[in-house]
Amino acid sequence: MHGSTRTALLRVVVAAGGLAALSSCGDNDGGTASDASASSVGTELTVAQTSAPTTSASSGGATAGTTAGGQTGGATTDGVATSDGTGGIKFDVGDDADLGDTGRPVDMCKVHDDMDAVGDCEEEAPPDSFEPEVEWSFTDPIEPYSYVTPLVANLTDDDDNGEIDLCDTPDVIAVFGVNPSYPGAPGHVYVLDGATGSLHYSTADAVDGTFTPAIGDIDNDGMSEIVTATPSGSMIAFEHDGTKKWEKPATWQIGQLYNQDLRYSCAASLADLDADGDVEIIAANHVFDHNGDLVVTLPQVAGQWGATTAADLDDDGDLEVVLGHAAYHHDGAPYYLTELKAGYPQVADLDGDGRPEILLTTVNGVSLLEHDGTIVYQDLRPTGDPPGGTNWHRPATIHDFDGDGEPEFAVSSANNYTVYESDATIVWQAPISDLSGIAAGTAFDFLGDGVAEAMYADEQTLYVFDGAGAPLLQVSRKSGTLSEYPTVADIDNDGSAEILVVSNGHLGGGDPGIQVFRDVEERWIQARRIWNQHAYHVTNVREDGTIPQFEPQSWKLNNTFRTNAQIEGGGICIPVPPG
Repeated sequence: MHGSTRTALLRVVVAAGGLAALSSCGDNDGGTASDASASSVGTELTVAQTSAPTTSASSGGATAGTTAGGQTGGATTDGVATSDGTGGIKFDVGDDADLGDTGRPVDMCKVHDDMDAVGDCEEEAPPDSFEPEVEWSFTDPIEPYSYVTPLVANLTDDDDNGEIDLCDTPDVIAVFGVNPSYPGAPGHVYVLDGATGSLHYSTADAVDGTFTPAIGDIDNDGMSEIVTATPSGSMIAFEHDGTKKWEKPATWQIGQLYNQDLRYSCAASLADLDADGDVEIIAANHVFDHNGDLVVTLPQVAGQWGATTAADLDDDGDLEVVLGHAAYHHDGAPYYLTELKAGYPQVADLDGDGRPEILLTTVNGVSLLEHDGTIVYQDLRPTGDPPGGTNWHRPATIHDFDGDGEPEFAVSSANNYTVYESDATIVWQAPISDLSGIAAGTAFDFLGDGVAEAMYADEQTLYVFDGAGAPLLQVSRKSGTLSEYPTVADIDNDGSAEILVVSNGHLGGGDPGIQVFRDVEERWIQARRIWNQHAYHVTNVREDGTIPQFEPQSWKLNNTFRTNAQIEGGGICIPVPPG
């Protein structure tokens, strides 16, 4: 696709197909399943084609699966991803010649790798392989709206072998509510089958409909839990089957914007900050232990609608809590403090010196800090969008967007979605409509050609852009845009990536609560099967949901933020730049 001439726009109308089970799965007695159904509204995709566009319209999502209610769902798989027709599993288990491993792991359904090495990606999709279609969609008739980033993890034992592992179908975790666009608006966590979109369960306990959960094994029991906040502001955790694990009170400070508390559109992160084998929960400027008890409240206020992250900034073997304008050691001792505004932090090596930088996006613009808090540049607004409001206060994405082997970053600014070099010079910018929001994007090299496609979902449209910023895909989605963004993962074990995006209907249009897109022939390169939190950066979680005791330094490996890694031969790989 890269370098070819696009000669046509193919407009395809597909049914919002796929799904919903009318009752919960038998082993999920901790949650309640509400009646859920596929949207009856068609979804219009505008797909940019290369020199040989398809001549036939898609008939919509595949109909291999049928739900209990008699509705057709997305294509089902046998749970085994194949790469060469031999049935070889391509999970992120750490068995790859590029990693220096010898022999295959005994159990390929288990993770064996510490994510401390990566190889070069060798697989490439055939030419003209960007032909997306709706795999499935889901809308709950009672709680149809979502403002929360869709997550992916394994929570259910789909093959009934008594354990949850990589050979089970991944699950999609979404938060839906009636209209959860205000602080404390109630919603519920929904767990959907990744292959069909059928409903496993929704939680009986209400959650804050604006808060992005984090998913991972917080108690070392071998199964992932869901951590989020309640409408009243407590922290709450659910077991993998939806039963409530604990609920603990929490106090939230008021942010710097709009006099709203920091819980509103906040996001949880999971990390073993002190490398003691015990997982901590981070939300805004709070650190909680795995039981939900408060460990420390940091003195600096986090960014409004924030997504605090963790990184070993000082290379001492444990992690700092990174607010962006400030960072703290795991025990709450200050590491650095600046006079910049609070905002969204992103961590990567943006100058090639082997040390991490902190990219900070705030109400005033884009800033870059060295690992010790030294400011490289601050409050830049290269697109000309003015400061103030939420024009620049948006999460960013870090990836190699143009195939030069170096990281760029992408962030929206009200009227533009823009990819920048590390020094904030513009690579390309595309017009969007997101005056209301604080949304983010992501990226993935769907074709394996070394040039990543960028994704962004504004108030009206999900866009997928090519390496020059031209739209490859435009599909309707409606949102008032809080901090949600599209995600990419292999959610059905078919060895090919899928795109997930949510919608909320108060702006009209009737788009499904969540839509999943795949290539019509499943030719896209495989992604990992997990996306566990808003501040996702690959090395923060293993593919089985375990949180590493010693988190590998992502800037020395994949060097991305808010993008997923490609999988090849059982390990993480990095695309080779075209040459």
